[in-house]
Amino acid sequence: MGLHESRYRVDIAQTAQDLAAAHELRALAFRGHAQADDRDDLDPITTHVLLRDRLTGQAAATFRVLMLNSGADLGKSYAARHYDLAGLAGFDAPMMELGRVCLAQGIDDPDILRTGWGAITRMVDARAVQLLFGCSSFAGTAVPPHAATFALLRDRHGAPAAFCPGVKSPEVVRFCDLPPGPTDRRTALKGVPQLLKSYLKMGAWVSNHAVVDRDLNTLHVFTGLQVSRIPQSRQRVLRAVAG
Repeated sequence: MGLHESRYRVDIAQTAQDLAAAHELRALAFRGHAQADDRDDLDPITTHVLLRDRLTGQAAATFRVLMLNSGADLGKSYAARHYDLAGLAGFDAPMMELGRVCLAQGIDDPDILRTGWGAITRMVDARAVQLLFGCSSFAGTAVPPHAATFALLRDRHGAPAAFCPGVKSPEVVRFCDLPPGPTDRRTALKGVPQLLKSYLKMGAWVSNHAVVDRDLNTLHVFTGLQVSRIPQSRQRVLRAVAG
């Protein structure tokens, strides 16, 4: 099923009203109430995407995209504020940072994620992007609820040594300090956010530490996905959705 058949339409924010809708969703998701201010200095240089219900016109999800010509431009990114990305500075191909991904409260529809990936695929193909990256968030700043999941990420999805982000933030959770991973992998997988799960299914890798973000009340891990590493079968599915 392609984007034109989805319940949700993909809109690139063009007007002040579009941006206000995106910021309201973000404020609710990341700050706890619609009147909060989640705007930052990256907003003017990013593309804001809204997924709207075709029947009601209501915004169901949003995310923002920052296009970079190569690793030389990584200093502009949100992730570079929290991670040392020197290992990726020599990546000589277009890159795309995906951020502030969130759903409207009360919505739990897998078609939103599928539609979102279809929209992302169109952007990737249009700009010949070779690396997608971003910060995958885990709710709260307490480590114990996420320790088993972090151990699973460390043991099975660690970044290639050449690309692995270094520590930059003052407060981090180093995965090497965590105990051995759980024997029940399914339990640990339950703690992986849905977006990160879809990244991992395509061959993504993560940093060797999580950043403690007390401003947004999250723990987050750098997540990278090399487009060339996405299985061909998955690429066909994504392009079918993208239309």
